[in-house]
Amino acid sequence: MSHNTHMLTPKRPRVFLRYKNLSGKSKVARYELRKDSVTIRFADHRVYIYTNQTASPENISKMKELANAGKGLGTFIDANVKDRFLRKVR
Repeated sequence: MSHNTHMLTPKRPRVFLRYKNLSGKSKVARYELRKDSVTIRFADHRVYIYTNQTASPENISKMKELANAGKGLGTFIDANVKDRFLRKVR
């Protein structure tokens, strides 16, 4: 009888919050904040994951601040971290 000692950690479900879009012009539709990353869903349904490792802890912290404020996130992404994502999900 063999025992499987390798335990799989269950995936945490994604919890996207609606971006407030206080300017009314943002390309950002939804976001998800995790300890070391921010996942962005744009209005065109593209989804990108930005992490401390790819975009820097300072940029991730600022992205979290802007996401919660509901203003400036899309502009910040375009200016600072546009191509510094871990991966494109869709």
